[in-house]
Amino acid sequence: MNATGGTTPTPTQTPRPGRYTIDPDGSALSFRTTHVFGLLPVRGTFALRGGTVDVADPLSGSRIGAEVDAASFRSGNAQRDGAVRSARFLDTGTHPLITFVSAEVGADAVSGTLTAHGVSRPVRLSVVRLDVLADAFTVRATLRVDRTEFGVTASPGMAGRRLELTVVARCVRA
Repeated sequence: MNATGGTTPTPTQTPRPGRYTIDPDGSALSFRTTHVFGLLPVRGTFALRGGTVDVADPLSGSRIGAEVDAASFRSGNAQRDGAVRSARFLDTGTHPLITFVSAEVGADAVSGTLTAHGVSRPVRLSVVRLDVLADAFTVRATLRVDRTEFGVTASPGMAGRRLELTVVARCVRA
């Protein structure tokens, strides 16, 4: 029994089948890249807008859909942040969302389609941690993307070409 008189949830290996919603307040999308010809590290975040996870049994039948607010790009440098949101890079006025839709879900990886800047490409996220409770779970996954494959080609050399992305998504039973 816990302090409120209820039982403490016991962690399990996989979430129970059913629909879960991605909690934007408990989730984060962070990135790492470089600037100035690869010499300076740049770190920052995007805000997850939300999404759904339909967990199936078997797990391979599961489906994921998530949305990221492209204009939420933050690196701690207001000038750079404005430039990245501009038409030269992400063009968030025309392409306000970055989306992910799964194609294949496994215990260690999730494959699907990432759409950014109006361009869709197949990607594979590596699941590095999964914490499961009775009616919620949190997953941490990583992904490496080449921005030029999504049509974001401004400032070659100056702005990093590849981004290391880490998503932490808290999913709550709907």
